[in-house]
Amino acid sequence: MATPPTPPSKAGTKGVPRHHRRQQMLDAATVEFGTRGYAAASLPAIAARVGVTKTLLHQYVGTKEDIYLACLVPVGDRLLDAIRTAMGPDGTTPHTPLRVLDSIFTALEGQREAWFVLYDTSLPPGGEAARRAAEYWSAIDRLAAGGTAELLRAAGSADPLDADALTYVWRDLVATLVRWWVKHPEQTPAAMTQRCARLFAAAATLTADGR
Repeated sequence: MATPPTPPSKAGTKGVPRHHRRQQMLDAATVEFGTRGYAAASLPAIAARVGVTKTLLHQYVGTKEDIYLACLVPVGDRLLDAIRTAMGPDGTTPHTPLRVLDSIFTALEGQREAWFVLYDTSLPPGGEAARRAAEYWSAIDRLAAGGTAELLRAAGSADPLDADALTYVWRDLVATLVRWWVKHPEQTPAAMTQRCARLFAAAATLTADGR
């Protein structure tokens, strides 16, 4: 996930309102954590992305873990809200997977690296960062499990192992699609959703032909 370091901001932060300056720092931290992972992320690199000192970064946001949590919570809340809205109150339908994918792409647009902030495998175990991230993972997994189980029931399968297997497949599929999307920044959320619809249709045709 490593990318070349972003040059320091030429504009700096002099005269910038405090809440805007803090948001600049968090935006820079999201890129740093998202591209390098928590373990390899560097506070001096985050400060350099904004054009401030490491000391000022600490004063505004806190420790490395504090900064990570300040980046994690907005994306975690945004994705959970988007997925819940996409699933809707009326139960899962065959169109729900595409709605969920579209909601994820839309929620991440403009800050695609935030996905890797949420799903960071380098978080130190036992800490607050790992605990909070795990809470978001569990909440998203519960939504996925409920949705996949409903889809299978509608297709005539009530086997809990089928549902569990499909949840694993769905989770990995979403992660893979997001990783591909990050490597293709020209692809809009709408274009990605349309691409997924074509891929799903092709997969359904291949499955039907292979019966």
